[in-house]
Amino acid sequence: MSTRDEGEGGKARRKAAMAVLVQADAAEIAAHLDTIALPAHENLREAENGLVMVRGRVGGDGAPFNLGEATISRAAVRLASGEVGFGYTLGRDRDKARMIALCDALVQSRDFADSVEAKVIAPLRTAISARHAQRAAEAAATRVDFYTMVRGEG
Repeated sequence: MSTRDEGEGGKARRKAAMAVLVQADAAEIAAHLDTIALPAHENLREAENGLVMVRGRVGGDGAPFNLGEATISRAAVRLASGEVGFGYTLGRDRDKARMIALCDALVQSRDFADSVEAKVIAPLRTAISARHAQRAAEAAATRVDFYTMVRGEG
């Protein structure tokens, strides 16, 4: 199996890719994946919807409690070369979960990791950063500064 996920460098690369992919829209991921000649792959786990329990803590560091349930979609994909990728996303978007799993497997592949980083992950990261900057600018435009005037009494 030719895998890039050897040691902390591979784990960090996968983690960074997943952080970008979960924030992107399914249509954006699909558009960027279309620019790559995808290798043969199979679905290990068909994309499916399910529920996870969301846990919280009182005051951020107190005893844990069950806050509620959240809907997620998950999938698993194996490339012909043996790399296995997993994809999870909030909501009921099975296609997005499958594409995330495929990207996860590709990021681990020696043959496709650099291509996926350059043609999928980097453009998505740029688009997400631009959206965040735009939201921050819109929020800053509505900012109100309050100040208190002090009287000149002794």
